[in-house]
Amino acid sequence: MLSPQNIHISDYDYDLPDERIAKYPLADRDSSKLLVYNHGEVSEDHFTSLPSYLPQGALMVFNNTKVIQARLHFRKETGATIEVFCMEPYYPLEYQQNFASKGECQWLCMIGNLKRWKSGRLERTLTVAGKELTFCAERMESPSADPSNDNGTKHRVRFFWSAPDVSFSELLEACGEMPIPPYLNRKTEESDLRTYQTVYSKVKGSVAAPTAGLHFTQRVLDALDAKGIEREEVTLHVGAGTFKPVKSEEIGGHDMHSEYIVVKRQTIEELIKHGGRAIAVGTTSVRTLESLYYIGRKLEADKELNEHDLHVAQWEPYECPPAGDDRELTLRYLHNILDYLDASGLDALHTSTQIIIAPGYKYHIVEKMVTNFHQPRSTLLLLVSAFVDGDWRSIYDYALSHDFRFLSYGDSSLLMP
Repeated sequence: MLSPQNIHISDYDYDLPDERIAKYPLADRDSSKLLVYNHGEVSEDHFTSLPSYLPQGALMVFNNTKVIQARLHFRKETGATIEVFCMEPYYPLEYQQNFASKGECQWLCMIGNLKRWKSGRLERTLTVAGKELTFCAERMESPSADPSNDNGTKHRVRFFWSAPDVSFSELLEACGEMPIPPYLNRKTEESDLRTYQTVYSKVKGSVAAPTAGLHFTQRVLDALDAKGIEREEVTLHVGAGTFKPVKSEEIGGHDMHSEYIVVKRQTIEELIKHGGRAIAVGTTSVRTLESLYYIGRKLEADKELNEHDLHVAQWEPYECPPAGDDRELTLRYLHNILDYLDASGLDALHTSTQIIIAPGYKYHIVEKMVTNFHQPRSTLLLLVSAFVDGDWRSIYDYALSHDFRFLSYGDSSLLMP
């Protein structure tokens, strides 16, 4: 079999006309179309029917991340507009502590119109909770040597403001803009604040929505409960790297983005109860769940690892193929994570993952997947292809010829290989 690094991204291309990209969501989230891929057979239904395709007693895992209003705009005295796009916390490093910061904090950011902001502070006057304040941004030395810094595109920015009782979270809500996907080719609208967020979003930190979850309504969640399907949540804060195109001819030349994940002890316990198998809602849940296998494998070799050491590197899954019964190994590795949490006095696993899932990858935990239709030549399309044993084109040909809507605000699919 071809090494994953030698896969040509041109083999994962298809023609996606602009009119097939959903620029806005449907008025009713769960009225979207659902493509059903069942052991090679393709059919269609509506999303409200999703529970009827799932087995009673199964475990379904959702990503509960919440999209933040991460785009900030400042105007220099010269009149130039500078966009500062908050990507991930730098200090305090932990997301919730950073959002709760009062007075100042630092983030790694992408900067629009960077040439116009070489030094100095940017500032703007805001009214937050009835209080007028000055909000400032200052460029700091960038951590360009950091391998996770996407070739130096992230810049360290210190934010500080004049009202010490106002949190950074309140500032973002007062003046930040929801970062809708660039391929929508439109400005963010007021409705996006509601529609570009899952109904179960809880933990702030993403700069892009886990879009497979946008189809779920309370009606569908209640139907899952009535079917006896267990629901658990993980957190993966989606970075803008999810939209990063693969520019190299072979995917071995593509640097996968790193994302922060949190998995609670209870979720690990539920996975073990369900034999180490789950139905994943969205590719972010897929990447989180599959990363658990490799985190547990690391702990098999060294139980003294810290949070940073547990990071799953991009090509790690392909460096040491599993040996022995996969289900037995998966359960053992999940138990390793429980032991680690116990020894560390933790209620949840906090780490990061850079995992790339491409043809040649063997899935260990995810047995069914709910996902939208992804961009041509994308790592997400590679992930889907790996899941359906290379049969992605029959799925996408059907969707294109049967009027399915594509990308973030588009329709959904249930993949059962």
